[in-house]
Amino acid sequence: MSFNIEELYTKMNKGEVLLAYKGSITAELITNVLGVVETKLDHVIDNSGIKKKIYNVLVESLQNLYHHVDDLPEDYNDKLDMHFGIFVITKTSETYKVITGNFIKSDKIKKLKERLDKIKTLSKEELKDLYKFVLNNQKFSDKGGGGLGLIDIARRTEGKIDYAFEEYDQNYSFFRLDVIIE
Repeated sequence: MSFNIEELYTKMNKGEVLLAYKGSITAELITNVLGVVETKLDHVIDNSGIKKKIYNVLVESLQNLYHHVDDLPEDYNDKLDMHFGIFVITKTSETYKVITGNFIKSDKIKKLKERLDKIKTLSKEELKDLYKFVLNNQKFSDKGGGGLGLIDIARRTEGKIDYAFEEYDQNYSFFRLDVIIE
């Protein structure tokens, strides 16, 4: 088993970090983080359009973490909360990045990968149409929301999303979603 959560978290924290968190993802945490982020963004970003994009992407990303996190592998239970996740907001000279990560059962990877690959290939208009379709039909995801969060993130960022799965063991991988905001 070569996956190391601490190494990944360190890699995610490269560059100018506006906010970083590793731990239990709860409704209370999300509420608190969104308040802190809103205040911080007001102090570091002048462009209200960029602030709004970052904030909205963060809302969707944290909701995805909260609603779609899988139970942890058994040997991680002693160290981490069952609703464990990671999120980081970083800034480069040209872009901002919202990075999230959580454990996922290996049998869910194929379906999520297919969904993400489809979303990444769609044009702005196609994303808009898919969003409306899912909103009206609630088809696309097994868990509530119909997969609207990922579609909405792609709409707001014009598909500038990337992802990776790092194998933890035969039953679990760690899913990382990187969203680039320009």
